[in-house]
Amino acid sequence: MINRVILVGRLTRDPELRYTQSGVAVARFTLAVDRNFVNQQGEREADFINIVTWRALAERCATYLKKGSLAGVDGRLRTGKYENQEGRTVYTTEVVADDVRFLEPKSRSESMASGFGGGSAPGIGGGSYGRGKPADDPFADDGQPIDISDDDLPF
Repeated sequence: MINRVILVGRLTRDPELRYTQSGVAVARFTLAVDRNFVNQQGEREADFINIVTWRALAERCATYLKKGSLAGVDGRLRTGKYENQEGRTVYTTEVVADDVRFLEPKSRSESMASGFGGGSAPGIGGGSYGRGKPADDPFADDGQPIDISDDDLPF
């Protein structure tokens, strides 16, 4: 049997980190994943998918992900049900994440404070791409074409 889910989306809120009675970390967050089509009003809709992470991955997600962060999730679908206080059966669906990839660098303000390429979180590309660019980047987009001769090309 195959039960595999791969998602890319943005967090709708900061991850909520808790610990079980035995001390195992568990983090929960919701990922907004855009649909590949627009509705009749021309707007793109999204699905809001509950994600659960465990142990060290849960602690990393709680530390490095925030509301609005772009993340890739690889995991498995889990369904369940319980009876609420009114006696009604409530069905649940969530993704239990085996791997979470942080798909964008730290925000510009965090990058400026820590210096480019320094203090980068695991899974987050440190360095100078994304939102901020250091002043000494020779390939920074200044709106002008880059002058490259055929002699400079390796092929």
